[in-house]
Amino acid sequence: MEHRQAESPPSYDSVVNHNTPPPSYPSLQALSANQVQPYYIPQPIHQTPAPCVVQTIPAQRGQAPSHRNKRYCYGGSSGTAVIVVLVVIAVWMGVRYGPSLWALAGKETETDTCPPLSVSCDGKRDCSQGSDESGCVRFGTANELQVMTSKTKSFLPVCAQGWDKNIADQTCQQLGFRQSYVVGGVNTSTSCPGQQTVSLQCSKCGKPPGSRIIGGSVAAADEWPWQASLHFQGSHSCGGTLVAPDFIITAAHCFPKGTQLPSNWKVYIGLVSQHQLPSPYNVQQIILHENYDPGTKNNDIALLKLSKPASKILPVCLPVFGQTFPAAKQCWTTGFGVTKEGADSSSTLLMEVAVNLIDSAVCNSYTVYGERITENMLCAGDLKGGRDSCQGDSGGPLVCKLDDKWYLSGVTSWGDGCGKSNRPGVYSDVGKLLMWIHGKMQQKRP
Repeated sequence: MEHRQAESPPSYDSVVNHNTPPPSYPSLQALSANQVQPYYIPQPIHQTPAPCVVQTIPAQRGQAPSHRNKRYCYGGSSGTAVIVVLVVIAVWMGVRYGPSLWALAGKETETDTCPPLSVSCDGKRDCSQGSDESGCVRFGTANELQVMTSKTKSFLPVCAQGWDKNIADQTCQQLGFRQSYVVGGVNTSTSCPGQQTVSLQCSKCGKPPGSRIIGGSVAAADEWPWQASLHFQGSHSCGGTLVAPDFIITAAHCFPKGTQLPSNWKVYIGLVSQHQLPSPYNVQQIILHENYDPGTKNNDIALLKLSKPASKILPVCLPVFGQTFPAAKQCWTTGFGVTKEGADSSSTLLMEVAVNLIDSAVCNSYTVYGERITENMLCAGDLKGGRDSCQGDSGGPLVCKLDDKWYLSGVTSWGDGCGKSNRPGVYSDVGKLLMWIHGKMQQKRP
């Protein structure tokens, strides 16, 4: 068996070169349903019983096979100074001490340097870009809010006692959202008062009014409201996905050198036709993953901060920590890419196609992509060919449905051709890049 030589993966970005004028869209035509091919300063908080985090400590040798729960309560209603709610502290760390990654719009990302004795999540910025104080908050199963401080050294749930809508709103705002959507409690066996920990959702997401259409076809209005079309100097170049009113997730490879000036980009959200464009959103900032590798497409993800919020458009849900989707699960990918490999223009209509998730071990086999799939990638499509993303779909969404909500599972990244057998689409794995996403949204919050 011949060993595949390592080479730069072909990306699914625009069919045009950023340095040359793009071709015009073809005239609007009715497309048949069988056209497949289609991609987080703290604010003063009123005095309440201090929330707690709970740490479960495994029994030591010689003890009964049980667990001990240790409760850490931060703050209190008596004594000296009131300490800000733990979660607000944890989130504040990542913002106040995390300056912009960009010195000027369109400039290269600054290098983040950290001293040998830097401490994460202690409220003191050690690293030049504050990376040691970001990534201190995450969402676990059932949207359970989890925080980490330098004292706990691990992510722990937050006790629900003392929580209200005001604290929930502040927390979500510091995480990059506009307000909270649902705050509640999760019943656990912890030592929290009432044995409840905080469950928090920062947005209404993932439940569009549209119905599903089976098969590769033209998407109906309202089916994929979070779908974005990124226009570079007037023409569609890449796709994107609305994940919060102020933020779009897309692919890093959509922004090679020379195209990173935000003013050159417009974002259209919720559209289904390039001939009926809604009002555009300007881009305030382009944030590329610091460890994006153009050669391998590893960490192929970017975040766009909009100049104004898309408050009336439903975003897709971000997965929670540890949430996985099994191999062979049917998911969907959408975009305005070409509908046939080699075509010189993108589709004027939003296309959708059902694709199956493919086990990474299979996708990394020598008969498929030969060890080119990193831990930050996932594959989806059909090994027999025919169902795939294509050029112009880069940065767009791969969404999977769970409990009646759609979650952003992947970001369209690259592939060998379109719809070829044993050459499925390759996507950046959003679940593996969640901490980066949340960290950047904290730092760039409105």
